[in-house]
Amino acid sequence: MKGIMSNQLDQLKGFTTVVADTGDFGVMKEFTPQDATTNPSLILKAAGMAEYKPIVEQAVSEKKDQGLEAVLDRILILFGIEILKIVPGRVSTEVDARLSFDTAATVKKAKELIAAYEAEGISRDRILIKIASTWEGIKAAEELEKEGIHCNLTLLFSFAQAVACAEAKVQLISPFVGRIYDWYKNDTGIDYTGSDDPGVQSVTKIYNYYKKFGYKTEVMGASFRNKGQITELAGCDLLTISPGLLGELADATESIDEKLTQSGAEACDLEKISLNESAFRFQHNEDPMAIEKTAQGIRAFSADIVKLENLVKELIG
Repeated sequence: MKGIMSNQLDQLKGFTTVVADTGDFGVMKEFTPQDATTNPSLILKAAGMAEYKPIVEQAVSEKKDQGLEAVLDRILILFGIEILKIVPGRVSTEVDARLSFDTAATVKKAKELIAAYEAEGISRDRILIKIASTWEGIKAAEELEKEGIHCNLTLLFSFAQAVACAEAKVQLISPFVGRIYDWYKNDTGIDYTGSDDPGVQSVTKIYNYYKKFGYKTEVMGASFRNKGQITELAGCDLLTISPGLLGELADATESIDEKLTQSGAEACDLEKISLNESAFRFQHNEDPMAIEKTAQGIRAFSADIVKLENLVKELIG
């Protein structure tokens, strides 16, 4: 009866924590996700919308005397504060992607962001610091986690990245389902569906590995291209979903089955591995999709930070 009575979004929430992949407050209010994620591209998009202009202007007026970086950080914090008024859980706030290969600078920036949230009375338990899954980023997250600053390791494409994140005891990872699918579709010409989708297979393998070997790191599938990728991962710890696909799930009533389970993970034939830096770099390098997509993602987020900086420079005048 449940499959007939409730839409797919409500069914999914029974298996998985649903997260809104957007900087749009209206979408969050409409679909009532537990958490929300942002990134430079989403903040840039939101900052260009008329209804969010006051947030950008507030950041400029408060911090322009302290320079461009201070204004940008304030924009991130103000968006995060507003999001936390809507979602009951956590918000992910991203460290500047241009710091992706600098452990010390990533740690420093993360601590600055957490201090800014705490100055507003927001507990660090409600913030995930978003960092690219480079070796340097993973090491930064390992250091931050020891201080109770929880991290979301993003731009994750390889199994090596996932293993290193688990060993570093990071709070959460965001494997990018859709971008993996894009690469393989482009490479092979095949339009993968269902459990044959390489992005779905990647997240399934990571989930099973974590659960089989008792890692506490949460798996949050991200970057979806279609509804089928989402329903194939029902049961994953979290799924972060764009507004369009949240709408499609809300409009659909077909029954959803739980695909990822603890018992399924325990029955899988994966073997435990451990990676030092050289082993990580070699294994990650063995995956051409992961190498290409990680680099491409860092470049894209860095480019959007520059666009946001230019927007702010105009406002500062």
